[in-house]
Amino acid sequence: MAMPTDIKIIDLMLSVPGEDNSGWYDFMKPLLLDRESREMFSMPAQYMFKDIPRAGKRDDYIAYTVAQMDKHNIERGMLSVDDHMEVAREALQRYPDRFIASYEANPNGAMDEVRKIRRLAKEFNIKAVSGFPSGLCPQVPVNDKKWYPIYATLIDLDIPFCPCMGVPGPRLPMGPQQVELLDEICWFFPELKIVTRHGCEPWTGLACKLMLKYPNLHYMTSAFAPRHYPEDIIHFANTRGSDQVMYAGYFPMGLSLERIFAEMPAVPLRDEVWPKFLRENALRVFKLDKK
Repeated sequence: MAMPTDIKIIDLMLSVPGEDNSGWYDFMKPLLLDRESREMFSMPAQYMFKDIPRAGKRDDYIAYTVAQMDKHNIERGMLSVDDHMEVAREALQRYPDRFIASYEANPNGAMDEVRKIRRLAKEFNIKAVSGFPSGLCPQVPVNDKKWYPIYATLIDLDIPFCPCMGVPGPRLPMGPQQVELLDEICWFFPELKIVTRHGCEPWTGLACKLMLKYPNLHYMTSAFAPRHYPEDIIHFANTRGSDQVMYAGYFPMGLSLERIFAEMPAVPLRDEVWPKFLRENALRVFKLDKK
C-alpha cells in the first residue's frame, strides 16, 4: 500500500500563483452576503483551510510553478484558461508539455458559451470543461436545462465535464450542487464523461452508488488534503471503483504541494490502485496522450 515514488503524476487542479490572488474570486462576490467573506477573507472558503500557500513576490511565477511541479514529481497540471487569463495563456504557450487546459463554463451565456467552448477547444485543445454551479450568478443547478447545450457540445467534442459537487466551501447556497442531481444527467446523457470536483460531501456514499451505476461518472480529490479524503471514496477506489477515482490538488488556492505530498503516503490505497489514481485514470478519461 506504500505510495510509489516513480510515477509521473497528473494533477487535475492547480494554478499559477501571483503576489495577490484575491481577484480570482470576484465573479462570486455578488452572492457573498456575510461580512467575513466580502471584506476579510483572501479567498471565500478561507475558514476551511490553514496555511494557504503564499508565493510571495517573484520575477517569474510560471517558472516557479513548474519548479514546484518538478519538486513533487508532477508531470502535468490542469490549468484553467479564459480570454482574460493572460498568465494562464502564457503558461500554456511556454510549457505545452507541462500544462493541460480546462475552461470554467457559465451556462447563463447560452449559445455564446457553446461557441466559446468550441473556439477554446481549437485554440488551446482544452481537455475539460468545469463548472461551479453554486458560484454562478445567477446560480444554475447541474441538472438545469441551461447546461444541456453545453453537455451536448462536450459529447460532440469528447471532452469531460468537471462540476463542483457537494456543499460549497464559500458561504453560498448548496442546492445547485446536490449529488443526487447527477443521476438525471448521467441517465439522460450516457455518453457524457463527468469527473466531480471538490468532494461531493456530505453525499460521498451516494456518489459511490452513482459511480457504480454509471461507468462514465468519476471522482477527483480536488480541494481536499489527503488526510481528509473520504473513507468511502478510498474504499470505492480500492474495490470496484479503481478506474473512477483520480488525484487532483488545490495549489495555490488552498493547499500547498508540500502538505499534499507529505500526507499522501498515509492514504491506504492498494498497490495496484496507486498508478491509476495518480496517473492512468486521468490519461484515459481526459485523453491526454492524444494531441
